Amino acid sequence: MKRWLGKAETAIGNHSDRLNAINIFPVADGDTGTNLYLTVRAAAQAVHASGAGQSAGQAAAGQAGAAQADVGAVLAAAGQAAMEQARGNSGTLFSVFLCAAAEPLAGHTRLTSTLLAAALNRAQIRAWSALSDPVPGTMLSVMEAAARAAASVDAGQNGDDSNHALGLALDAAVEGALAAVIRTEGQLDALQAAHVVDAGGVGMLLILDCLRSAVLGEELQSELLDGLHGYDVQDPHIHSDMPDDDGVEVMCTISLSPLHAATLRQRLDEIGESVIMSQVGTAADADGNYRWRVHVHVPDPDPAVRLIRSLGDPTHITVSELALPRDSQTDPVNINGHER
Repeated sequence: MKRWLGKAETAIGNHSDRLNAINIFPVADGDTGTNLYLTVRAAAQAVHASGAGQSAGQAAAGQAGAAQADVGAVLAAAGQAAMEQARGNSGTLFSVFLCAAAEPLAGHTRLTSTLLAAALNRAQIRAWSALSDPVPGTMLSVMEAAARAAASVDAGQNGDDSNHALGLALDAAVEGALAAVIRTEGQLDALQAAHVVDAGGVGMLLILDCLRSAVLGEELQSELLDGLHGYDVQDPHIHSDMPDDDGVEVMCTISLSPLHAATLRQRLDEIGESVIMSQVGTAADADGNYRWRVHVHVPDPDPAVRLIRSLGDPTHITVSELALPRDSQTDPVNINGHER
């Protein structure tokens, strides 16, 4: 898991400019690569920092080793860190993917074909359900295709828990993801008109190939990206020719009861678009509230912020102009004094 997220951080960082260049859905703000990179980086840093402060006594006793060997625990920590620092639609959906994938892996010290299939399936279902208005032709479709392909291969392995079976499932997941990326162009009118594939989908394909590379000890398959429409280095920045999108992206973290969370989602749907709400962690506080990560695109931030604050005490509220590309060194406007 640590190798995977480290490879993903490097790969998405290397490809962020090209992902930004073809980013035109759901808004043509050219920041999918940046948002995904910053979110993956948060996950990678979380898992690498988790072992930094262990004492020699702990290691000798095996306490830290046992925790570090729990694949689900490692991935859950990465997912929660990613969720708390998620950026944009793509980053938020990736963090949902990580958190959900960790659940079937909890308590396991080794990844198998069957566990991989279960993790990918849980992750794609949770990602689809996090969006109020999910559509095919995005990274959601790529997640789903990868999960279906891995499950199909695993079903034919008759419970084989060998590394060979795992490798076959990983190969299938990446192949399924690639096929789904190619299909995205025909699934969304905006992509078809621009003759490009979906940026978030390409990012998810890269991340899944990093998982395959980390588990199998093989190089990334650079040829996966050959021929993807709009993705060659010489291709133009498609989004730069698109009209500016009005409005802003509002994100925050907030503790709410399930009822208040459902109320917030419904009311945000009424005033905005691209509403994503996902639970951060699984434990409730003393008042029965859960932590939620909230994302929405709205014409004006004030009504959304007032609505959010009417239901709870949010932290990490950030407001970003959709019309302005955001680079990795620039944080969104922070309106309540909390550090991102």
